[in-house]
Amino acid sequence: MVAADPATVLFATAFATAFVGTIVASLAYRGYQRNDSDAMRFLAVGIAAITVGPFLVSYGLAPAVELPEAATLLGILLANIVGLLAILYSLEAT
Repeated sequence: MVAADPATVLFATAFATAFVGTIVASLAYRGYQRNDSDAMRFLAVGIAAITVGPFLVSYGLAPAVELPEAATLLGILLANIVGLLAILYSLEAT
């Protein structure tokens, strides 16, 4: 049995989450364009923020500017909060 490096497994899982999230967010955005629905636009933004935002913070921003772990975690949590608020707004706007 081959043991996988935990960092590699973590990156692959985070990448898969961001990839699938991008697909779902793009479908929601297409729904916004097709129906001119602000709720669908906010849903797309929320899904992207929850799925792609943490990946970009962890593997893009944090290494680029050498963020400490606490600041990286804060960025991830802020992306989640923004995403959840956008989804909440999309559900309440209907």
